[in-house]
Amino acid sequence: MTPAARLSAAIELIETIDADRVPAAKALKEWGTAHRYAGSGDRAAISGLLWDVLRRRSSSAFLMDADTPRGRVLGMLKLERGMDADAISALCDGSRFAPEPLTEAERSALTSRSLAAAPPHVAGDYPEWLDPHLTAVFGDDRVAEATAMASRAPLDLRVNTLKAKREKVQASLKHLGAVPTPWSPIGLRIALGADARNPGISAEEDFVKGAIEVQDEGSQLAALFTAAKPGEQVIDLCAGAGGKTLALAAMMDGKGRLIATDRDKRQLAPIFERLSRAGVHNAEVRPPKGDADPLADIKASADLVLIDAPCTGTGTWRRNPDAKWRMRPGALEIRLKDQAEVLDRAAGLVKPGGRIAYVTCSVLPSENGEQVRSFIARHPEFSIQPLNETASVLWDKAEDFENAALKLAEGWLMTPRRTGTDGFFVSVLKKR
Repeated sequence: MTPAARLSAAIELIETIDADRVPAAKALKEWGTAHRYAGSGDRAAISGLLWDVLRRRSSSAFLMDADTPRGRVLGMLKLERGMDADAISALCDGSRFAPEPLTEAERSALTSRSLAAAPPHVAGDYPEWLDPHLTAVFGDDRVAEATAMASRAPLDLRVNTLKAKREKVQASLKHLGAVPTPWSPIGLRIALGADARNPGISAEEDFVKGAIEVQDEGSQLAALFTAAKPGEQVIDLCAGAGGKTLALAAMMDGKGRLIATDRDKRQLAPIFERLSRAGVHNAEVRPPKGDADPLADIKASADLVLIDAPCTGTGTWRRNPDAKWRMRPGALEIRLKDQAEVLDRAAGLVKPGGRIAYVTCSVLPSENGEQVRSFIARHPEFSIQPLNETASVLWDKAEDFENAALKLAEGWLMTPRRTGTDGFFVSVLKKR
């Protein structure tokens, strides 16, 4: 397919999503099934166009003064891909399979309009009802922060130190352009271009042998900030598929007791194979069984409880731009209730002198600092670990990290703009 034909396909897909109100991933899959002649490179390029339009949906429509599939695609090409009117016109020449030529109004918009007069939620590409929440944490920087959350994320890998060293894995993945992550001492990063296909990491020998896992650098840092140590009793209370469980196991060097559980046993399904591949032998997975508490035998004895809390996922918008436009206020209220419940549950599991690591992939204050303050009000035996102590695990990079991340009273907030990671909040709470 030509670049122009790919552009036409992207416009067609967005028309389908608008008309049928289907998730973008489903629309892409159905399009691929119906257009089997399209090669993997074509599908990757079309997918990249679609996700970029969803990332910059509001701002692109504002720029073109046309909230239509075509208008959003043309606006995205300028805002996200940096193309000028002539370059866009060359793609839209009206030839076979190409979009129709630019109208005078479209060319005028591409050459003369900007986002200078756009409201913050439009310029930053987020739902308007979230503006007060983002203002509370970012103030006048909210457009810049949200714009960074609308850009494509790199592919980050965590090196499993139970099986390999970062230098050796980096050399092994040289063909993918892997470089060390800026902050995490166990991370590698692969940059992805606008039309790039995700590399088949699961087919790499290092992955098959359990030497690497896909994990955003922010998630790696969140695990490191827990300071899990060999010999401790550690509970991953919201383990899900086990990403942070694996990171904790490596930090514990296979020594001590590691328990992984989740209230939804379906989320735990991948963890068994992942633990086996990673060579983890000190982890015990406890799926829930009916109404029985899988942690009933643990009473104030854990050194560390990690809460990778259920949240709105606002920090992962650059990986899942479709989700931000489907998010509703009611979803936030449900998450706030879930977070309070899991925090209260963790309080009874931690021994005196132990700690809770509360983590969200959200940037919203109500899920982060406000949730921590409410917890401490209910459980005054807990206090917030000084942030410099939390960041000290980064050794020589700790000071630079403290200058980059957003330092809140309750914990660290990482963002794509500040730290180059997904949006993550981390607070470590110590029990007196």
